[in-house]
Parts: sequence; C-alpha cells; structure tokens
Amino acid sequence: MLGFTLQETDPSGGRAGVITVRGHSLLTPAFMPVATQATVKALTQPELARLGAPILLGNAYHLYLRPGIGLIRRVGGLAAFMGWNGATLTDSGGYQVFSLAPLIEVSEEGVSFRSHIDGSEHLLTPESAIEIQHAIGADIIMAFDQPVGYPAGRAEAAEATARSDRWAERCLEAHRAGGRAGDELLPSVFGIVQGGFEKDLRAESAARLSRLAFDGYAIGGLSVGEPKEETFDLLAFTAPLLPEERPRYLMGVGTPADIVRAVLHGVDMFDCVLPTRLGRNGSAYTRSGKINLKNARYQDDLSPLDPECDCEVCATHTRAYLRHLYKAGEILAARSLTYHNTHLYLRLMEDIRKAILAGRYREFAEGFLEQRDDNG
Repeated sequence: MLGFTLQETDPSGGRAGVITVRGHSLLTPAFMPVATQATVKALTQPELARLGAPILLGNAYHLYLRPGIGLIRRVGGLAAFMGWNGATLTDSGGYQVFSLAPLIEVSEEGVSFRSHIDGSEHLLTPESAIEIQHAIGADIIMAFDQPVGYPAGRAEAAEATARSDRWAERCLEAHRAGGRAGDELLPSVFGIVQGGFEKDLRAESAARLSRLAFDGYAIGGLSVGEPKEETFDLLAFTAPLLPEERPRYLMGVGTPADIVRAVLHGVDMFDCVLPTRLGRNGSAYTRSGKINLKNARYQDDLSPLDPECDCEVCATHTRAYLRHLYKAGEILAARSLTYHNTHLYLRLMEDIRKAILAGRYREFAEGFLEQRDDNG
C-alpha cells in the first residue's frame, strides 16, 4: 500500500510531499536513478546509498529476458538481487517492447515480439506484465501501455491511447488478483496517461485513468523526439488533470533544467538515463550548464569539474585529469563523471524541495534557469 502526504504546494505550483511504500519513505520531488538491468551503470549500490538515492528504477522487459524472473524471485526480489536496501520501481516494459523488439504484433490481447537478445518469441499482456513485476518484487510497478513515437498521426495515437487505457484496467484487475486487498506486501501500481501529441486524447486518457483507483499516475509518451516546447505545453495541460492526492510521475524526463521546469507543473517523481549516459560519454552537468570534456579547451583546465559542487570527484579531480581519463579509455572516467552527475541530480532535488517548503520555488526556478548557458 502506498501513502502520499502532500506537505506543501508552492504558489508556483511546485509540490513537496512524502511517499511511503512497503517500509520506505521517499521525499518528493524525487529523482530515481535508472537501474535498467538491476544496475545503475558505473555505480555501486553502496555509492548510491551514500549519494542519498531513495529509490532505483529497474525495467521489467529487460529483467524478464535476462536474467529471468525465476532467479530474481528465488533470491527474494529485485532489491535483494541487487543488494539494495532502498525502494525499487519497475517500468512495465511497454516502451522497450515498442522501441527495441523487432517484428512486433499488437492485438487487444497484448504484444507478440521477438527478444532483441536472442530472437526468441514472447507474448506480453497486461496480465503477464503485472505478474512479471509482482515476481520481480518491486515496491512500485507500472501498468502496461502502448506508447507512440513522434511524430504520430491522430488515428494512430487515438487507437493506441484507447488500448492503453483498456489495458490499464486489466492491469489493475490483475494486480488486485495478485494479493489480498490491503495486503502490505502487495506492491503499489501506477497508471500511465498516454494520448500522443493531442491534448483532447490526453484529457480523455487522464479522465479514464483517474476513475480507476491507481496508487499514482504517470505521464508517459513525452520526450520521445518532439520539440521541447511541445513537451512542456502538453505537460502543463496534462498534469493538472491528474488526482491531486496521488503522486505524479513524469517518465523519462530529463535534464536538470527540464526537471526544474516540470516541478512548476506539480510533478513529484522523475527518472532519466542522462546522468549516467552522458557520464559514460565524457559529459558532465554543472550548476551553470553542461560541459563536454572531449573538447580540447579542457586539456589544461586545472579547475574542478564544477566549482559549486561538493562531491568527492569535484573535491579530488580536475577537468584536465578527467578529460585525460576519458581520452585514455579509462573506466575511472565513466565512474567519476557518472558519480558527479548523479550527485548533482540528487542535490538538485533537495534544493528544489527546500525552495518549495520555503514558498520561494518560482524564484529558485527562475534563478536556476537564468544561470544556465545551454539547454541542460
């Protein structure tokens, strides 16, 4: 069972709260580092704990295909398998099925697909997606949906959205059948609002899902290639349509600037691969923007990665040294940059929350966005 206490709503629209789920407490707004295959790439679980990560996000599609849910269930669930003491959330895998799996066939029953790993055939239905996530043992699980990419025609988006909403109802029924009502061991389940890039379809999806008793609501199908301003126009339209008393989760978004902007629309939860992906590719976020250490200008730069950061990487290493590690192909480059980026995201969430509780979030957001020299 999930509990959500809304502690403060800033005049700007930012929300600060507390989520409680299966013995874990998460302060919101919260960022979830992405552990797609039961690991946050380049970081250890003790490092994540020291950084203050409250929850990690795994992916049911990937974990189902490898190592398989049988092994994860035998060791006591995803957290035990990872050696992680915090909370966990699993994405149902809908996005991965449609983006990674070749030769998919969609029907009302579900999606038939071939594994991107070995070509084996599988059928994923709303019921099996919930069963898989129950077996994985995450604290929060997601409904199975059919996202559409950008651009998507109205007819395609309407069909996929209506099907996603029907699947959501089946997911909820399967979830309830997986345990007793009020069972504290049962994970919490979130519905996912779709609608493509049509406001009326998103409104219809939000209305249909809000009538169902989900523990929280996610906004899906954004940041899939559409222009940034369209992302935030659709977010500003959709977020207020969701139940105020439930957590709101914006899936797969985004840069530090994106998160600061999204909080203005009342979003409580975020995930994104950017902190780790950019770290592995020689880039780092700082309070003033993103820097790319591949650039020759950093070859002799003996300043810290981010002079405003108090993480151990910034306290120990210079930009020149980190650039040298990256150019030399040293693993320490990926680990150091990923550690710093994750630290920055988690400290940003703390600063956001403090500003909301103090009633000055708009001032904070405007100052943060003004000082950045890029779109990150």
